[in-house]
Amino acid sequence: MRGRAWVWMATRLPVSLAVAGMTAWGAGAVYYSNLPAPRLRGILAVTFVTATLLAFLLLPRRRRTLVGFLVVFAALVVWWLQIPASNDRDWQTEVAVTPWATIDGDRVTIHGVRNFDYRTETDFVPRWENRTYDLRTLDSGDLVAVYWAGKPIAHIMLSFGFAGKDYVAISIETRKEKGEAYSTIAGFFKQYELVYIVADERDVIRVRTTYRRPQEDVYVYRLRVPSENIRRVFLDYLKTMNEMREQPRFYNTLTTNCTTGILFHARVNPQSPPWSWKILLPGYVPDYLYDLGRFDATRPFPELERMSRVNERAHAADQDAAFSQRIREGLPVPAPPSRGAAARGASVAR
Repeated sequence: MRGRAWVWMATRLPVSLAVAGMTAWGAGAVYYSNLPAPRLRGILAVTFVTATLLAFLLLPRRRRTLVGFLVVFAALVVWWLQIPASNDRDWQTEVAVTPWATIDGDRVTIHGVRNFDYRTETDFVPRWENRTYDLRTLDSGDLVAVYWAGKPIAHIMLSFGFAGKDYVAISIETRKEKGEAYSTIAGFFKQYELVYIVADERDVIRVRTTYRRPQEDVYVYRLRVPSENIRRVFLDYLKTMNEMREQPRFYNTLTTNCTTGILFHARVNPQSPPWSWKILLPGYVPDYLYDLGRFDATRPFPELERMSRVNERAHAADQDAAFSQRIREGLPVPAPPSRGAAARGASVAR
């Protein structure tokens, strides 16, 4: 009896778990698809689950049933893959503009930089601007981490500095339609398009430290990387933004989000950060980059983390034109690593 149980465990149980997972995914794909009428999608999703369950319970030939299920599932996947992303929807105002860039030598003009004037998180004066930057003065990059639900969960974005005078933040986010709310589960099923929000820090940081309720905790970490690496990442961001203007993409909770997007852009550089489970829990990304030597290493991480929280400085700076400079007051500016040190750090991390 024990031998038969082990045989079942080794053969049928993995197949049963795989079928259960595929059935759950298929139901989600149908329910969150682009088919009209939410009620119809719900009925079809329930029908798919029920039909699968009854087929495996009632039909006598399990192998033939499994083959039939795989055929139906494959057809469902092919159909789902054909669902197109779009730039033309009734977007929420905060994500209404698709940013893009033009490059003329060392001069970069970004069209659609967000610079809203907030009274509350939902009451604001929309303002989209065209801004020009000189790549020769791009000399710093900062990682911005935003927390609202404990340590593991965070929103991660990058901010680029030009000679300590101009800063532009780029935040990879879900592009929600009017009346649409965010759902982690829906984010697995092409429910949201992807958008790159290019913004003045007085917008994208201040709305989180000052106007959201409850307020979120924002940390700014100065990156310890060569300036040429920062330039390559910045240009890769612009390249992707221009591509998405013509070919929109979907957000995915697991594979295409704020943190994985930064990692993919970082791969244009040698010794880019290796994959880590901490990327799946973005709240730990600052700890991870500290261990890789990408931040100031002259003090323990808890002290650096405490220094990097900018909420109070953001409240004091408010609408000051020097907002970006003021929130960085007191932050350690790490010296760029030597190439040898960077290579050693990457090999150790691997």
